[in-house]
Amino acid sequence: AAASLARRRLYNLVFVLPSSDNEFISALESQLTKQGMGSIHQRTILHKVLVPPFDPQAIVEKLDNLDAAKTDGVAILGPETPAVRDAVKRVHARGIPVTALVADLPSSERDYFVGIDNVAAGRTAAQLMGCFVRGSGPILVITGSRLARDHLERRKGFEAVMAESFSHLEVLASVEGRDNPKLICQILPEVLRSHPNLRGIYSSAGGNPGLISCLSEGGMPKDLVVIAHELTPSSRIALRDGLFDAIISQDTGHLVRSAIRLLKATADQLPIDHTQERIRIDIYLKENISTA
Repeated sequence: AAASLARRRLYNLVFVLPSSDNEFISALESQLTKQGMGSIHQRTILHKVLVPPFDPQAIVEKLDNLDAAKTDGVAILGPETPAVRDAVKRVHARGIPVTALVADLPSSERDYFVGIDNVAAGRTAAQLMGCFVRGSGPILVITGSRLARDHLERRKGFEAVMAESFSHLEVLASVEGRDNPKLICQILPEVLRSHPNLRGIYSSAGGNPGLISCLSEGGMPKDLVVIAHELTPSSRIALRDGLFDAIISQDTGHLVRSAIRLLKATADQLPIDHTQERIRIDIYLKENISTA
């Protein structure tokens, strides 16, 4: 901060996020506001740019319109597609540091990724599922979009452990909820009609309010095990009330702070403390949410 003040350096950092009422995204936005208020004395200004969820072209347009003279770094939460990859390359060529947020963009020229190891998160969910489920039967995986790398990686890790250690449980084809609660409420009854002996649900994306609504209405199989992602107000209540069995989460404050540090360090060509930027996989059960 002292060095930035001495140089009269002002950092303008842009965060490109999906426009959604997803509680996890709302938590990220709240952290941006909080961190933005505290970053003024460090001569750092945070700009939030919203795009439609799972819309690669909207991200491309925002990235192509960034003014390199007024942008010191950009963090992106979006799907990994050829169009997004090429847009990141163009941004990078204009000298703007790029950090992938929550979902990695490894095929692009992004500088860093900030988020949990999503394959490990999926493996963790599978281990919990296999230990909690009694008997054999099908397991449903709800994903947001097959374009979302974080969701794909979670599915990959989940499938691997289920095949290795819990082969008596059949992992069904993923259904896309698009992080849309209404869509999830429409999908679940159809799945149950085809698989009345459903033993578990792994919700690897957003849209938990829709899943919670369906579970609250009843009509679900007895002893259904539900593992979900992100500790939010609604998922915390679902865990407390026994609708969810476990939640895998990541600290949104750490995500935002880490992205800020990485973008600024990259802009100044300073070394990175990778241990400080490692995002931890948190596991919450009914018994430990009071301390979360």
